[in-house]
Amino acid sequence: MFSVLFPGQGSQSVGMAKNLYENFDYIKTLFNEADKILGNSLSKMVLEGPKELLDQTENTQPAIFLVSYSIFKVIKNETQFDINSAKFFAGHSLGEYSALACSGSINFKQTIKLLQIRGKSMQTAVPKGKGGMFAVLGSDIEKVNEIINLNKDRFKCFIANDNSVGQIVVSGNTIDLNNFSEELKKNNIKNIKLPVSAPFHCELMRPATVAMRKEIKNTEFKIPTNEIFSNVTAKNTKNPDEIKRLLIEQIEKPVRWREIIENMIDLKVDKFIEIGPGKVLSGLIKRINRNVKLIQVNDIEDIKNLN
Repeated sequence: MFSVLFPGQGSQSVGMAKNLYENFDYIKTLFNEADKILGNSLSKMVLEGPKELLDQTENTQPAIFLVSYSIFKVIKNETQFDINSAKFFAGHSLGEYSALACSGSINFKQTIKLLQIRGKSMQTAVPKGKGGMFAVLGSDIEKVNEIINLNKDRFKCFIANDNSVGQIVVSGNTIDLNNFSEELKKNNIKNIKLPVSAPFHCELMRPATVAMRKEIKNTEFKIPTNEIFSNVTAKNTKNPDEIKRLLIEQIEKPVRWREIIENMIDLKVDKFIEIGPGKVLSGLIKRINRNVKLIQVNDIEDIKNLN
């Protein structure tokens, strides 16, 4: 039994999906359509850069979706592999939107527009340089929570991602994060500052929640073809109303990726297919369970070898 996974922010790179763009006219059409919907040259950013522009959240989010969706379309059009026979779909943060689009819950135009608004509202929710994220390495969520709770009078930080065994991501304002980092060092816990410009997946994203609540409520969601695992609950659902509610909550809630993978494995999933740029999710799964099969699909050769 297999599941399909879609990556989130941090997996992007200049030139991703270039061989798909050059070899399939319908992918070229899709890229051009994205430019028209967004009113910018996203396709140029994806194919040529510059990296600084691609890495801006309001561009990164629709760009990663565009690439994941393009790969998915080529699998559907060029292979006999029934990708929608997957038991579950899931995506990391913005990847959940890719999962919903590829399972037919929302269409391409709706998804890419939602992600542009999501990226922009998340980027502007906190002034640049006033917030960020740290990766905590080699510890577990219980220990990190304990340190946050014991020091809540000194700093206010939030668990943003429970990615895998030994990798927790924490969000907060810059001063609080620096104090948190010092406390971790006292406990001999390694941590590194991440190259992001805002504190995602915590209550500091409240302005983005307000913006996305309006957009999501005004978007029609259909019943997806596949069960979707929510980042918020780490449980599966096909209920459009529940999906909408959880997408709104997702902006301020932690990504429970470790639990999502563990719960899928408990439900007899033994193979994961990662569709999109990079291999980030496969790397996280290796830390969670080394016995499952991992397949990464991000170019033509990967698609040809898919079975």
